[in-house]
Amino acid sequence: MTAGIGAQLLVLEVLCRAAGLGTAGWVTGSTFAVVTWALLVMALRRSWTGPFGPANRVTLARTVLVGGVTALVADSFGHRVPVPVLAALATVALVLDAVDGQVARRTGTATALGARFDMEVDAFLILVLSVYVAMPLGSWVLAIGLMRYAFVAASWVLPWLRGALPHSMARKTVAALQGMVLVVAGAGIMPRWWAGIAVAVALALLVWSFGRDVGWLWRTRGSAA
Repeated sequence: MTAGIGAQLLVLEVLCRAAGLGTAGWVTGSTFAVVTWALLVMALRRSWTGPFGPANRVTLARTVLVGGVTALVADSFGHRVPVPVLAALATVALVLDAVDGQVARRTGTATALGARFDMEVDAFLILVLSVYVAMPLGSWVLAIGLMRYAFVAASWVLPWLRGALPHSMARKTVAALQGMVLVVAGAGIMPRWWAGIAVAVALALLVWSFGRDVGWLWRTRGSAA
């Protein structure tokens, strides 16, 4: 954990020197590192009984990259940021998302907390990328990043939404697609209208995925009892 927050500060320093990261980015990235560290410490103290594990170390490395993306996006409100650097950090973080789960399964270290850690990092990266892409395409893009948090908020009011969902490759594919489409749209490598179409399709698939899950939870809401 200490190495993780140190790595985050090192990444921010590199971005300051090599990519011109400004004060807003530095403060945002540092805040992200401190909040992440605090939340993980609380979670580990509450429910962790073994070593941190190799899979969680991969997820922690992804968290450091997400912190760099967050810092650059925060800085983009004040001036232009190096888009290739932002896209590279986000792409590596997305690629590593396919690694930590495999490491957990192969080493027999999969845990509920590790899965939650991985999920929260994914969700926050998508939120940050949607904020960045919303600047050129419009605020409607924020629906991609906010949908998962809206689902969680709704589950506080509707307990049946907290039910366990079955494994679904379609759900995983749609979730992975969101990050890829947002990175490509944010990189500016396609005309804006094409980017808008791609993001709209990704959003439509996300709505379908969440709608399917909500429907399944509604139909099975009394089965647990």
